[in-house]
Amino acid sequence: MQPDISAAELSALAGGIHGNPFAVLGPQRQGSRRIIRTLQPQARSVHLLDARGAVLTELKPEHPDGVFVAVMPPRIRRYRFRITLYSGGTYDCEDPYRFPSGLGELDLHLLREGTHERIYEELGAHCIKLSGVAGTRFSVWAPNAKRVSVIGSFNDWDGRRHAMRLHPGNGIWEIFIPDVGPGDQYKFELLDAGGKLLPLKSDPYAQYFEGPPGNAAVVYRSNHRWRDSGWMQSRSSEPRLDQPFAVYEVHLGSWQRVPEDDNRYFSYRELADKLVAYVKDMGYTHIELLPVTEHPFDGSWGYQPIGLYAPTWRFGSPDDFRYLVDCCHQKGIGVLLDWVPAHFPRDEHGLSRFDGTALYEHEDPRKGAHADWGTLIFNYGRNEVCNYLLGSALYWVNEFHIDGIRVDAVASMLYLDYSREDGEWLPNEHGGNEHLEAVGFIRRLNELIHREGAVTLAEESTAWPGVSRPVYSGGLGFTYKWNMGWMNDTLSYMSEDPVHRKYHHDKMTFGLVYAFNENFMLPLSHDEVVHGKGSLLGKMPGDEWQRFANLRAYYGIMYGHPGKKLLFMGGEFAQSAEWSHDRSLDWHLLQYPLHAGIQALVRDLNALYRSCPALYEVDFDGSGFSWLDWNDRDSSVFSWLRFGKDGRSVVVIAHMTPVTRPGYRVGVPAPGKWRVALNTNDARYGGSGENPDQVLEAADEGWHNQRWSLTLDLPALATVILTPADD
Repeated sequence: MQPDISAAELSALAGGIHGNPFAVLGPQRQGSRRIIRTLQPQARSVHLLDARGAVLTELKPEHPDGVFVAVMPPRIRRYRFRITLYSGGTYDCEDPYRFPSGLGELDLHLLREGTHERIYEELGAHCIKLSGVAGTRFSVWAPNAKRVSVIGSFNDWDGRRHAMRLHPGNGIWEIFIPDVGPGDQYKFELLDAGGKLLPLKSDPYAQYFEGPPGNAAVVYRSNHRWRDSGWMQSRSSEPRLDQPFAVYEVHLGSWQRVPEDDNRYFSYRELADKLVAYVKDMGYTHIELLPVTEHPFDGSWGYQPIGLYAPTWRFGSPDDFRYLVDCCHQKGIGVLLDWVPAHFPRDEHGLSRFDGTALYEHEDPRKGAHADWGTLIFNYGRNEVCNYLLGSALYWVNEFHIDGIRVDAVASMLYLDYSREDGEWLPNEHGGNEHLEAVGFIRRLNELIHREGAVTLAEESTAWPGVSRPVYSGGLGFTYKWNMGWMNDTLSYMSEDPVHRKYHHDKMTFGLVYAFNENFMLPLSHDEVVHGKGSLLGKMPGDEWQRFANLRAYYGIMYGHPGKKLLFMGGEFAQSAEWSHDRSLDWHLLQYPLHAGIQALVRDLNALYRSCPALYEVDFDGSGFSWLDWNDRDSSVFSWLRFGKDGRSVVVIAHMTPVTRPGYRVGVPAPGKWRVALNTNDARYGGSGENPDQVLEAADEGWHNQRWSLTLDLPALATVILTPADD
């Protein structure tokens, strides 16, 4: 047979360096006839079969390294190959090079623009039927590669056998491989522009991974049937800022473990039983998960992700994770997910120099590298990179029903000079330090997530204006901003010996100067109980009783303060030791009354918070708050009012010295009887039991700029919350 390709092209094909295999493999025209060519380096012989399995002809060797060719019989459209191995075994298979592209023109157009909102349905690995044949379509963006192949156990991890088709307009490589399906492991093998073989790459869009050291992606198809339709129908594109929002922050690998089974993790399904029941019992409205996106290193806690579309294999499958979220929703608990679009690790199987170039990152380390973390920064100036990130966020919201995305390390995204010295960063086009491309990305992210009925939260520690203000008014568009200033100031105050607290009084009041500039969440997060910082209990001064009393009073202040609430796991029962991701929380501490008392207090605080609109309805407007006395330094007492939309109020009084103060007068906005709704010194919480009367009568005596007032005996180191007795 007269060859239709040159010897050099044939050698390139056999050697696995041909950049356009669909031009020479599969059915091809050769003059007036059709030929069929296949590359089967594992085969001793190859026969062509018709659709019924009858042998039509034997393909002849065209190159000694496994290229076979034959004239195609007339009128044959569907066919298969019968492969005879050198070992003597045989099997029949489809020819992937007879199938057309599985990507439509509209999809290719949107991918080229970087505006495909459901990009996760096109790129990656997807089980489909093409021309009536079941298999998996693989697609990956690698515009600067010379050749890209899918490798796996289905082709003996041989990159010559399933080289992909390039869509040159957008740099996407694609192939449909028949008979590959759920559970099959795969990677991508790439040659850079110069023909150099790169380290094997994991699929950026993989939905599931095997664990290290293999790190292969796994073809996955969901079979989960959601049962949370009522919950999903209640989601709104307009965030309900007037609702209670109390968050339990969790690292799934160390909440609890199974000591009798080699101290293994709980699975997603076990957590759906145990964790969800616990969160429900404790009265939280939401659970926030440290990143479950796939990550190579346990010690990163998920904050250096390598698979932004995959729940980590550590706790089960993607459908197991869906089951966990579903169970939360059925119990009335929202699910927030920490998400990391700021940076990614340098692991060679990940995004780093994916096609031999700085594809997802910047070439210049002054824009592309985080020296502090040893990671690489996403290039927000590339539409395809932004599409990858935005698609990930939408994937979690749409495919896993996540109710909110907490964006990590926002400050590092906003500033080009973040943690950099002069000469280590590049200014923007206006000469400033604002990362304009990242700002544009963040605004688009928030618009999309809100449109889908979920919320966004910013872990942002600077004075950047309008973080939680709408995009249309010039803000970044987040729903909430973590109040890092409140956290730092109040923890600093709480660590002071009570005898010195009057000199640090402003640390507890300063947060109200700016409390309504943003939609703030008050976070006592994992960041405050790691890296030598100790536990929250460990930050409290005094003897054992005083340390617990201080922590109880502090929690009372937190729940009375404007802003939504977040507490990291273990804080609700006063974990004594610093958190470690390598072991379970110290649940055995609950056998001790002081620890059990803290847990009972947090449970009751959540119950009071959810039942008392004045504590949550007007969190982000000054009309929901009024000081009674912010300046009683000598007594270290703070007192204020919180108001609901209907004007009904609660009184919060925090006393931060270890002595009782009998007959303490406080102004109230209404006459009649007031009751003690919660007292952190109550004996059932581990307090001394020296409590004010449970019902107090307001006198017609003006105080604290209020017409009425009442007196009560303030317990030592305690927060007392009063509500009208008829509430």
